[in-house]
This record gives sequence, structure tokens and C-alpha cells, in this order.
Amino acid sequence: MGLPKRLTEMQKRFAEYLVFNEGRATGTDAAIAAGYSEKRARIEASELTNPRLSPLVVQYIGELREEKIKKHEVTYDKHVAELGQIREAALKKGAFSAATNAEKNRGMAAGLYIDRKIIKTGKLEEMSEEQLEEKMKKILEDYAPILNAKQIEGEAIESSESSSHKQEESSSDPQKLESHPLPDHKTQTA
Repeated sequence: MGLPKRLTEMQKRFAEYLVFNEGRATGTDAAIAAGYSEKRARIEASELTNPRLSPLVVQYIGELREEKIKKHEVTYDKHVAELGQIREAALKKGAFSAATNAEKNRGMAAGLYIDRKIIKTGKLEEMSEEQLEEKMKKILEDYAPILNAKQIEGEAIESSESSSHKQEESSSDPQKLESHPLPDHKTQTA
């Protein structure tokens, strides 16, 4: 007898129902909705999704899935355009919060916003004062390029405490004193 050369209407309905209700309906549900008997629906669904028994149905299911993916594909241009339409509709209705959210999401999609998260480990209450100072120094070092982005060359931004601390460190190391002597007007008397 051989394999059929084209799909029947029931096979088409089965494939369409299966693809367009994917995740919400089973093959058995699709077979029943397509018109197959409830007693054989499970067997029919199995046979219709078997490429050896029903290659045309399986091929049609694949084509429908590809078409569905292309239709609902999210691209950058589609995404930004859709958010723009949502913003415009929200502005027309006076829903400024929704319009703001749509515009913010457009900016996020365009890469205008950077989402940063800092994960803290340990409790600050349990740290000693020295540990806290070290942690703060590390944070300042890590974020120095951001914090000092507009620093003018030759101009140091230091607090009086940090500059006196640096002088104490440098005066305790004789090698540093020899290679980098402090100017006369900045030396302190003990």
C-alpha cells in the first residue's frame, strides 16, 4: 500500500493543535481535538509523531514549529520597536509609570544601563576595626577608576587622616625615605 503522498485534514489539525498548544496540551489531547476517537487517541498521537510511520506529519510539525519560532522571534530591532509602541500607547492613556518602565526597558535593551550587584560576605559587626579598614581600602582601590574619573593630573584627593597615615608608613621604612624623600614643607615633627 505504501506511505501517503499528502496529509489528510485530520493529520493537519493534529499537527497544528500540537504545535500551537505546545506545553499546554499532550499528543492525546491533540488527537482528540483533531477528531480521532478517544479510545485510540493515545496510539494515534504516538503513530503520528513517529517519523517512520508518519514522515509527512512529522515534517509538517517541524515546519510549523520553525514558522512559529520565526513569527515570535525576539530580535533587538523588534524588541526596541515594540517597547517604543508600548511607551507611546501608555503616554496616550496618561499611564506615565508604564511609559517610564517601557522607556527604561528600551534603554536596558540598548545597553544604556548597567546592572551591578554587590554580594556581601560575612557580617560587618563581626569584623575588627582593622579588618573594616582593609575592606574599605580594597573597595576604594577596586572602584578608584570610577570614583576618580574626573581627577585633574597632579591633584590628589586625600583626607588629612590618610595623608598622615601614608607619611607614618613611609617614615618607618628607611628604604622608602632614601628613594623618595619628603619635601621639607610636608615633614612632621614627632
